[in-house]
Amino acid sequence: MTCILVLNAGSSSIKFAAFRSGDNDTLELLQQGQLAGIGSTPRLQAHDAAGHGLVDRTLDIQAVPDVAAAEAVVNDWIATHLGAAPDAVGHRVVHGGVDFWQPVRIDAAILDRLAALSALAPLHQPFNLAPIRSLLQRQPQLPQVACFDTAFHHGHAPEMDLYALPQSLIAAGVRRYGFHGLSYEYIAARLPSVAPDLARGRTVIAHLGNGASLCALQGGRSVDSTMGFSALEGLVMGTRPGNLDPGVVLYLAQEQGHDAAQISHLLYHDCGLKGLSGLSGDMRELLASDSAAARLALAVFAHRVAQSVAAMAASMGGLDGIVFTAGIGEHAPGARAAIVQRLDLFGARLDAVTNAGSTGVLDIAAPDSRIALRVIPTDEELMIAQHTFKLLRS
Repeated sequence: MTCILVLNAGSSSIKFAAFRSGDNDTLELLQQGQLAGIGSTPRLQAHDAAGHGLVDRTLDIQAVPDVAAAEAVVNDWIATHLGAAPDAVGHRVVHGGVDFWQPVRIDAAILDRLAALSALAPLHQPFNLAPIRSLLQRQPQLPQVACFDTAFHHGHAPEMDLYALPQSLIAAGVRRYGFHGLSYEYIAARLPSVAPDLARGRTVIAHLGNGASLCALQGGRSVDSTMGFSALEGLVMGTRPGNLDPGVVLYLAQEQGHDAAQISHLLYHDCGLKGLSGLSGDMRELLASDSAAARLALAVFAHRVAQSVAAMAASMGGLDGIVFTAGIGEHAPGARAAIVQRLDLFGARLDAVTNAGSTGVLDIAAPDSRIALRVIPTDEELMIAQHTFKLLRS
């Protein structure tokens, strides 16, 4: 048996999952959970494959001051609970830049190259790499594999990924990359069994969560995405603005005197749904609120998604269906309804009953809808485990 540990580290939490190899080299989930509230109120939670709770414990803040310390706590807990240490660890790494478009085993040199990309994803990359660095120092013999959110979008036609900038900047790597690729790759792998027609056709996958983007999927391949050079471009997100006139950044710097650090903090932490509503970047709170600001934030979010669906359809020459996934896409029927009602030009019609139904794989299209409308839960951790297992075997 091979045991694969998957770590998905953020700034204040680290999600984890443990898998073991089964018959025909399939991977079976053993347990998953997260250590949230790192640096403030750390809380370790985990459950087994059946959903039964394994641990729910608040930890001392001094024991978990940062992501690296959280990785040690998670690794020790899993090793104790499983009775054995993992054979390999797979990591979600948001940015692979131009060079990394396949999973790669990590060593010190690779880690340095990935760290150099941190400026392209400051909200994610440093925290993705912190547990990798910690494990390299403590267990250098343990195989670690980086799986990249940008990789699934590799191979776009040049017109999809190039900004109208001087060639010198393009050569330096200033171009569109796209993100959420592990989620899109999982959905693309699921479509042949869930919706074969969509798997062969022109589908927009809507990964809608605190971070949000769309992927134009044609014949199972990404041909375009709403995210670009960084995770700021595209849709309105929880705390990020999405598409923004560059003149706004010039105005903030030249007229309001903001420096680069202040502008970065504003764009990553204080915009999006949070900035529009003045209440929260959490879609659940906005849908539950009756305030005018919350309704405005939802309207802007839905408009931008619908507008971008049309853009993705243009990249594919048409549209056969939409798949909703991730936190908002899977669990916010009100947000889905607000988006679909703005897609009348494609003949999109929502079935209100199925849209309000239970979670899981859902067909939410009304009988007279001209395009398919689906909800498919994503599983980035399984995708990372599969890549890690494959690379470990090779």
